Amino acid sequence: MAILLADSGATKCEWCVVDKGKVKKTVFTIGISPYFLSVDQMEELVRRDLYAEISRFKIEAIYYYGTGCKNPANRKNVQKAIQRVFAGIPVDVNHDLMGAARAVCQEKKGIACILGTGSNSCYYNGKSILKNSPGLGYVLGDEGSGAYLGKKVIQYYLYKTFDEELTYRFEEKFKLRDVDILDHVYKQPLPNRFLAGFTHFLAENRGHYMVENIVEDGLNDFFFQHVIKYNESWKYPVHFVGGVSFGFRDVVADLCASYELELGKIMQHPMEGLIQYHT
Repeated sequence: MAILLADSGATKCEWCVVDKGKVKKTVFTIGISPYFLSVDQMEELVRRDLYAEISRFKIEAIYYYGTGCKNPANRKNVQKAIQRVFAGIPVDVNHDLMGAARAVCQEKKGIACILGTGSNSCYYNGKSILKNSPGLGYVLGDEGSGAYLGKKVIQYYLYKTFDEELTYRFEEKFKLRDVDILDHVYKQPLPNRFLAGFTHFLAENRGHYMVENIVEDGLNDFFFQHVIKYNESWKYPVHFVGGVSFGFRDVVADLCASYELELGKIMQHPMEGLIQYHT
């Protein structure tokens, strides 16, 4: 008997068939966002892109963690769509922050942080999320996220704060006019993902003092606005999940040291930890 685990963002969903702690099959589909897809559309996606790939396995339970699933109505719709495809199999749907907490903390107490395209954090007591710092989204919040850091890159470029060397590197890499950037941000769909794409520029130019300033200041904003507001941050390890925290893990470690916090795990993706948790 196997279980099916899913970790879904808005753009990509990773599905893993796991039997006795070993991954038997991994499938990637487009992300399942209940804010943008109806129940019928989610069902069609799962049936078309996933079911044929794993139908030979005897699945006994499905555990799904995804974006937008903190909302009870969204959670119910995702569950309904998956159950239509996998009739008779119990489906447990939870939100991505719970997935991150279980992946890094397992059944122990700790602070779980997500630093990816967006950012989030919580205090997890080993079973439940007891505290969650308010998330204001990429316009007002998402400190330390890819969108937040990418916004700083754009500001430095458009305000002509970058020196000549970084300006040249930026223009060679992206070949975007000012009007193109503003159009993407204010008129095109999913501007948060567009902004987050500029974190690659930061990663490729580490060592330049302006790049280091953007990364350090942006991640420090996350610590200042969220992490240190949990009293538990000084009692239990502070863990991180996501591409930004993994890519700039040296800065994350330095900030934990400066705030005298115990650094826990830093994972790029939560799936490895979720497999351990559920098996």
